Amino acid sequence: MTLTPRLQTLPPQARSLYDWIIVGGGITGAALGYELTQVGCSVLVVERSPTPANATRYSYGGLANWAGTSPLTRDLCETGMARHRRLSEELEADTQFREIPLVMPIATDADAAAVAADFQTVAQPPQWLSRTEACDLEPLLNPAAISGAFVVTQGQIAPDRLTDAYLQAMGRQGGQVAIATVQALVQRSAQVTGVMTSAGAWYGANVVICAGGWSRQLLKQFGFPMPIYFTHAEMVELPPAGVSLRTMVMTAPLQRPALEMAATAPDRAAAWENPDQELAPPVLDAGAVPFQDGTIRIGQLSRALSHPVAMVAAAASEAAIRQAVEQVLPALGGVPGTWHHCLVAFSRDRLPLIGPVPGVEGLHLFSGFSTPLVVLPTLAQRYARQIAGTPDPWLPQMTPDRLLS
Repeated sequence: MTLTPRLQTLPPQARSLYDWIIVGGGITGAALGYELTQVGCSVLVVERSPTPANATRYSYGGLANWAGTSPLTRDLCETGMARHRRLSEELEADTQFREIPLVMPIATDADAAAVAADFQTVAQPPQWLSRTEACDLEPLLNPAAISGAFVVTQGQIAPDRLTDAYLQAMGRQGGQVAIATVQALVQRSAQVTGVMTSAGAWYGANVVICAGGWSRQLLKQFGFPMPIYFTHAEMVELPPAGVSLRTMVMTAPLQRPALEMAATAPDRAAAWENPDQELAPPVLDAGAVPFQDGTIRIGQLSRALSHPVAMVAAAASEAAIRQAVEQVLPALGGVPGTWHHCLVAFSRDRLPLIGPVPGVEGLHLFSGFSTPLVVLPTLAQRYARQIAGTPDPWLPQMTPDRLLS
């Protein structure tokens, strides 16, 4: 994703007071920026790079509308999916929304019954397919490596296209984007009144951190530590090469949720404050996801490392990803590609952190989405409407202070 050039250059008057300054131009910041302009707010999005290498850029684009496990998450998934179906028209841009089967192969030595039991808690439990049925649905699957698969239809979008669409639509409503690095908050007593950046200071009545995996580091740097965390996620992007997947493929059961739980256990709190700590062993969820432009993203290797710029061994990681994916999808094994790495934000209860940062006026947080894409459009809209005066029944359950001890 490249941020649209016409939104990058701000006139001199742009340094005047904004209603909202958004730190982070990924999909969360873009969605919130658009929704705030929709309720009449003046908005500035500050993003440090015109071509962000963030979780938005390397996302699989999946919309797990079927996976809600509580009244709250089921409602958000349902309303979020309904919103995605309308967004291309609303934003006047193609988000590449489609509905596609998600195939979750079960290894021959895995416990399919245990996975099926876990799926009974979700809104739309996936269906079981025999080995033959699974391979008929996705011919690239290796029948010798699986006992069968669970399948469910879910949505998919191109995350970078949706982000750009949000920013374009925000721009048409008067919102602006600045390419600069936020270095500090501008404060007056216990109130945040703007941001100091590599391009100078901008002032606003409210500042909201939408920096994804960097949110924890930024808030700590500014003197407001919050219980938001991140993993280092690694994947390999394969350019169009004549190999076509009919479905999204992700082996089950997913290991990432267990990694997040282990990394945020009470005895890990001190380790998060020390550099270069491994909070839990890495996990690899083998999968492959096709996009409409012919690219395929394979992965994902997740590491719980305490520093956002911790070094990882790219060659070894790529080899591990390729080996795991090749077992399930042999045709992808020899396809050349490029290894990528980004930070993925999460909270310890898998709900986002949305609302004021305790202890300071004018500073807010909108981050920590464990399943961001399906719920983000509706939560951004609801938060903006709440700011404009319409209370929301779900948002009080997501305020950052709920996780403070």
